Amino acid sequence: MGNYRFIISGGGTGGHIYPAIAIANELKRRHPDAEFLFVGAKDKMEMEKVPQAGYRIEGLWISGLQRKLTTKNLMFPIKLINSLYKANNIVKEFKPDVAIGTGGFASGPLLRMASKKGVPSVLQEQNSFAGVTNKLLANRAEKICVAYDGMEKFFPKEKIVKTGNPIRADLVDIKEDKTESAQFFGLSAEKKILLVLGGSLGARRVNQLIEQKLGYFKDLGIQVLWQCGKLYYEEYKKHDSETIKVKAFIAEMAKAYAAADFIVSRAGAGSVSELCLVGKPTLFIPSPNVAEDHQTKNAMALMEKEAALMLKESELEHQFEPVFEGLMVSEEQQKKLSKNIKKLAMPKATEHIVDEIEKLLKIDTKNNTSPSS
Repeated sequence: MGNYRFIISGGGTGGHIYPAIAIANELKRRHPDAEFLFVGAKDKMEMEKVPQAGYRIEGLWISGLQRKLTTKNLMFPIKLINSLYKANNIVKEFKPDVAIGTGGFASGPLLRMASKKGVPSVLQEQNSFAGVTNKLLANRAEKICVAYDGMEKFFPKEKIVKTGNPIRADLVDIKEDKTESAQFFGLSAEKKILLVLGGSLGARRVNQLIEQKLGYFKDLGIQVLWQCGKLYYEEYKKHDSETIKVKAFIAEMAKAYAAADFIVSRAGAGSVSELCLVGKPTLFIPSPNVAEDHQTKNAMALMEKEAALMLKESELEHQFEPVFEGLMVSEEQQKKLSKNIKKLAMPKATEHIVDEIEKLLKIDTKNNTSPSS
């Protein structure tokens, strides 16, 4: 067989796009002559992020069903039919050897049409609670790569492979020095540093909490490295000082993680996987505004293993100070959380996922013989 052709679909949020790009990069490293085509949703961030990473992308006119009866919902059947038709043409023209889905609306029509044409597919599910698109596609997929235990609740057991979630390459072995990293951000390595992460766009409720507690952190002698998100930077930059560093975005995440003693973070699947690798005591504040409440379930999966702490937004008012202080004064708790969260790290996830994809390349797609599905 000549050059392999891979079609990859996933998007809507960074959580679906980042793994899709990481998988493509690893496939490209192993098969430099391979051809790639991404398929996304027309008005979502993948249409910008994927070309930035150097790959071609086609957009489908698709969006999710709204929870309420809206005109958008009335358009849904039309968009779906349009997307299935376009996905069918894309697959027919591109003739992929394997289709890969990382979740998000666009991967539904694409993988559905690919499997109809006998193209073997691999799904990658980032969360501990499977997304609706992946659940619908599971029966047609050859393999489903997951990051959490207990996923047979959602998928056929014999198709599940626990690989973990793709991680940014520069985080896989953090060799940064704590003192140098603290100085890089203009902080003192002598005092404790709290790193605050609200996800790629920032998180209003987390930012409000940190702003409210700035005096409290000062009294405790804690410095704060605060990624507030570009949507909120104008509002919070006034708090930047010697001990509080306010950033719209932190590009040097390996340094930020090395400098931190404690971390307060949202619980998106990508962040959780990174934090397992980082191994610092972490308090998760899951976003309640996420489909199927994924973030709460991701954080609970770690809490049950005594690998992290979690507070819901509704508990912050009364619980944040006692929980944070309890963590700060107990070295025993800090060590326990660090040890347990590190056990969950899966740094070779991308390689394992690509191993599974490569197994499907042995399939003779000409005769449509695929492994038992």
